[in-house]
Order: sequence, then C-alpha cells, then structure tokens
Amino acid sequence: MKGHLRVPGDKSISHRSIMLGAIAEGETEISGFLEGADALATLAAFRDMGVQIQGPVRGEVRVRGVGLHGLQTPEFPLDMGNSGTSMRLLAGLLAGQSFPVTLIGDDSLSRRPMRRVTEPLVLMGAHIGTSAQGTAPLALEPADGLRGIDYAMSVASAQVKSSLLLAGLYAEGETCVTEPAPTRDHTERMLSAFGYPVRRTGNRVCLAGGGRLQGCRIQIPADISSAAFFLVGASIAPGSDLTLQGVGINPTRVGVINILESMGADIELMNRRTAGGEPVADLRVRGADLKGIVIPVDQVPLAIDEFPALFIAAACAAGETLLRGAEELRVKESDRIQVMADGLRVLGVRVEPLVDGIRIQGGAMGPGTVEAHGDHRIAMAFAIAGLRAAGPVEVRDCANVETSFPGFASLAAGVGLPIRELRS
Repeated sequence: MKGHLRVPGDKSISHRSIMLGAIAEGETEISGFLEGADALATLAAFRDMGVQIQGPVRGEVRVRGVGLHGLQTPEFPLDMGNSGTSMRLLAGLLAGQSFPVTLIGDDSLSRRPMRRVTEPLVLMGAHIGTSAQGTAPLALEPADGLRGIDYAMSVASAQVKSSLLLAGLYAEGETCVTEPAPTRDHTERMLSAFGYPVRRTGNRVCLAGGGRLQGCRIQIPADISSAAFFLVGASIAPGSDLTLQGVGINPTRVGVINILESMGADIELMNRRTAGGEPVADLRVRGADLKGIVIPVDQVPLAIDEFPALFIAAACAAGETLLRGAEELRVKESDRIQVMADGLRVLGVRVEPLVDGIRIQGGAMGPGTVEAHGDHRIAMAFAIAGLRAAGPVEVRDCANVETSFPGFASLAAGVGLPIRELRS
C-alpha cells in the first residue's frame, strides 16, 4: 500500500457535534462531518425534533441550536438505524425532555443490550421502557425532574458515560461518573468547546445541571477507527509506505497504535497539531515484520472498536497473540470475537475464541469466503486480509460498511488493495 489519503471524519465526534449543536444557543458550524448512515441517523433525529440543519455538503453542516429546552415532540419514533451510539446517547439527552419519544433501530441494533444505559438513567428519575430483554425500542416518558447521581461504572463504556452526562445537563445538582478504566473523552472535550463547565479528576468526571451551551465551530478530525484498517494493511503488506492525513490521536483512542507498535509496526506520527479541541497528526506507516504479543489489558478500552483489524494483524504476525478482558466485543454490531474467529478459521488461521478474548496463532492465510454478519468493521477487516491471503477473500453481508466508512472500497483500491465490489 502506497500513497497519501484521508479517511472520513470521526464518527464519535460527528454524532456529538450534532447533539450538542442542536441544544446549544446560536449557530454551530461543523466541518469534516462523517456522511455515513450512523451519523446521518443522529442528524435526522434532531431534524425530526424541530432543529434546523443545513447540509451535510462535502462534510460541512450548520446547526441552528434551540437551547436545552427547545426540542419539539417528534411526529414518529426516531429511527437510529444500526447506530448504538445514537440510541444510547440520545436516551440520556432525551430522558429530561418534557415530551414522550420512542427510539427504534434495525434488527441488529434491536438485539443489543440497553440496560447498561437505562438502569442508571432510571436512578436519575428517568421513565424508560424497554423490551423484556432490556433491548430497543426505548420508550421515554416525561420525568418529574431528573436528579444528579454519583455513578461508578462496572464496565468501561464511553457510551454509558456520555449518556449520563447528557442527562446530567437536565438534572438538578451534580452528576458524576467514575470509570474503571479511561474511555474516549470526546463528550467532555466537546462540552467544554461549547462553553459548558466539566470537572475531570482522574477517571471521574462531573458536571452540574442547568447550564447553557453556546454555538461554536467544530472541526472534526479523520477517524482513527477508520484509519486502523489502513494502519494494519500497510503494516502487513511488504514494501508499504502510506501516510494517513489529519487523524485524531485522542489519548483515549490510540490503543490501536500502541498495540501495533508493540507488535513491531513502523508508525511515525508527524505534524502534530490541534483541531477542534482534539489532538491530530499525520500517520506514516511502512511494512514491517510483526510479532505476536499478549495485549495489555489497559489497552483494551483504548482500542475496543479496532480489534477486528488488529485480529488480522495478529493472524499475519509471527507467534501467538492473546487478548483477554474484552468481553465487550461480544455485544457489538455482532459477536466480534466469534465472528472473527469463524472467518479466520475459514482462511486457515489457528484461533481459539475465549469468553473475554481470543488466542490467534499467526501464520499463512489462504483464500476463502467469510461472513461479515452485517458488521461493517468485520467486513473491512477481512477485506484487508486480502493483502496477505494466498488467494481471493470474498466477504459476504457487508452492505453496512457505508454506515461508518463511505467510499472505503475506492479509497482502499487507490492505495493498492486489490478490491472490487460484487453487486447481487
């Protein structure tokens, strides 16, 4: 893989820019917005609640904020599509509204666990109904008034933390969330960018309800989760020299870089700078001989979305790679531990799925047909595997790639991945 490219804007930050821009006072100008299905579901939800939004046009969006209490009752349930971030964060933001609202999603999202968000929101006084299994649809009714809580999470989750902080904007008193390990802090950074006071002490973050957000300009960096596929691809393809431009290197998201470097990857961070309150750099990656490692547990929450790509790196590395402490991977868009293990076996890789992780013995990969089970990151990971497989790798059920990375196939082909899309 050779050349220069810029992957699409960060999905996590794109979601949050729309959410906070909508409830801010005044206009928010956003550049670099990810025009994928997940982020567009968030945008559509706020349009349905009366927020005037112009764009997106080539990543540019203008949001005319309505203030904390200016959202309007939507005419129909809000459809979050496949986006767990949209559903979980909006559950918190909408818990303190004066109108009823229902959040729905596609079949995949409707199977994903929501109690981790709904249970602490109920402790704050929210009225939320779920299915008997604790899944969507989520039916929110007006609450008598939310109250701030001091909540210690048992499992590190940026979505849970963010949901509670967004609910805390509408709560009486202070809301504090303590994490067992650091997770992405985009919500806290963006609240500060909108002028809302946030207090951070170690793994504990607090805010008081009843403040105001002021519209601002948000520049969204390239998504490190999307860049991960090219970091792995260039690392495993001999002779590669690829530069990824303007990638967000938030310290709570750089686990993929740390893990790959521990495996022997050649990654250079250049032109470090700040964009929209987020640290950014250009990443130059060259082909390298990777070795298997025991992945440090403290890196797991810093790379939770990047493990499908990292499993491909492990399959190409010399020796064994062991991951533990990553049970969260079993409740993503798919059971990413089992689905990746099944696909790697099809390609001839020795692999052992574990309850909370996976054991991968690196070696040669053969051709084969693998199932992505509608999971965008699984699909892109196995596409990258084609760089080292002994023959073609066909990936089925991969239409959802557009949810997070529109144009993936054409970008990948432009820097040397022999890829083509098969239309049924």
